[in-house]
Amino acid sequence: MHITIRQLQVFEAVARHLSFTRAAEELHLTQPAVSMQIKQMESSIGLPMFEQIGKKIYLTQAGDAMLVHARTIMRHLEAASEEMNDLRGEDSGRLRVAIASTVNYFATQLLADFAKENPAVEISLDVTNRESLLSRLEANLPDLALMGKPPADLDLVSESFMDNPLIVIASPDHPLANARRITLADLAEAHFVVREPGSGTRVAMERFFSEQGFPYQKSMELMGNEAVKQGVEAGLGLAVVSAHTVEKELTLQRLVQLDVDGMPIMRRWYVAYRKGKRLSPTAEAFRRFVIEAGARRSEPGS
Repeated sequence: MHITIRQLQVFEAVARHLSFTRAAEELHLTQPAVSMQIKQMESSIGLPMFEQIGKKIYLTQAGDAMLVHARTIMRHLEAASEEMNDLRGEDSGRLRVAIASTVNYFATQLLADFAKENPAVEISLDVTNRESLLSRLEANLPDLALMGKPPADLDLVSESFMDNPLIVIASPDHPLANARRITLADLAEAHFVVREPGSGTRVAMERFFSEQGFPYQKSMELMGNEAVKQGVEAGLGLAVVSAHTVEKELTLQRLVQLDVDGMPIMRRWYVAYRKGKRLSPTAEAFRRFVIEAGARRSEPGS
């Protein structure tokens, strides 16, 4: 069996996305080039890695087994490269950061501030929802990730750096906009605009409502924070969002924060990376930068 490193990279991307098109976009290849790499790999192994059912592709049993080995090999290769750089006293000067979409509202400013202090660093930013972010971390694609609390079953090193309060928002003309001490019972007839499945904010909201025995009513499911904010502003319903995502809208009074008992839901932001990963000097510098920036932002009056 003869498999190239490039074939493993292409295979892992297709397996992660379950899409030849999305893998091609990520790797900056044409779709025929991706298909050719997979065909050559399957020919060498003697087994199909994928099967197509309808319009969707799925990993075969052989593909599932090969994905485990592919990711292990890629992690070892990256670790070897990092160790060789350390021995040469070199830093690649590249930084790959993956962030949950909700973090994007302040993470871009963090990256901009870091870039000003480190103008030679080449930064790659990947913004996605929590589910996709965890998949990228599992594949060891980013150097660091900024996200909500990582799951215990994923082998990560993580450190919290800032509060992430979740609040209930409404349009200014909503009947409850000026109410005080609103109970969940008062929201029984309200409809909620929610994020797509895989969103960390939605998971936290549904967990909180479930613990409180509150069967909320969903009016619409929208992709991304911007769509949710626009939906609430248009009067489609209430929403639970990170306070960081609506600072501008609250200041401009385009949205209002409801005074709901038991809210905000207090969460934390974390900087995380795969356990055993050797952070480059650039990645380690950014990790420290994030922790220090979070501490400054949490200071009274900041």
